[in-house]
Amino acid sequence: MEQVSLNDSSIQSPVRLKLETVLGYVLNTSVLIGSILVIAALSFEVFYDPYGVYYPQYMQIQLWVCIVFLVDFFFRFYLAKRKLRFFWKNLFFFLVAIPYLNLAGQFELHVSQETEYFLRLIPLIRGGYGLAIAVGWVLRSRVTSLLVSYILIILSLTYFASLVFFMLERPVNPSVATFGDALWWAFMNVTTVGSNIFAKTVTGEILSVVLAASGMMLFPIFTVYITDKFQSRKQQDKENSGAD
Repeated sequence: MEQVSLNDSSIQSPVRLKLETVLGYVLNTSVLIGSILVIAALSFEVFYDPYGVYYPQYMQIQLWVCIVFLVDFFFRFYLAKRKLRFFWKNLFFFLVAIPYLNLAGQFELHVSQETEYFLRLIPLIRGGYGLAIAVGWVLRSRVTSLLVSYILIILSLTYFASLVFFMLERPVNPSVATFGDALWWAFMNVTTVGSNIFAKTVTGEILSVVLAASGMMLFPIFTVYITDKFQSRKQQDKENSGAD
């Protein structure tokens, strides 16, 4: 009888494939949980910690989420057949996953004011990316209709923009005293009506343009959807009345 070695690739391949599948599922779930956690931590930091009392805990959460993101990136990079293509396709995810502020604090790096401002924007960008991952997971669900998907995208975009706007504008903009002011600004801009609150920071001005442009692209989709549903319902009623 021929003896089969445990190192035989024909035996290892199914086990390895199953292990990779399990690890992929665990990492995908971890990335989803981390995405929800990072946007929740960002929201808490903005709403309830204006004086930075819980800032160290906030940075710890950011660090662990970054570690999860990086592990997921390198695991998928390892599995990718075309690694260079995968790297360039997921470069933004990789850059967002690097914990710049944690590294700067760990090595006590002294950076310019402009660089520090940019580094403090990274957790906001990471929060937006995390929100996009969570929303994308919901949108991929088979039970999510087109209308629900559309509303979810609008609400997520508006919430995140108002969160960033409130965080950046509150110290320098007298018109932004509460989060309600920032939320009002975001809704007015995304509906392309325009708001009586004007941004004082460069990032706020950019967000104003992004929201208005997004509203111009998304609202026609909603109009087409409603029109199509109305016409389909009218056509169905006409067919039913003809059958009677």
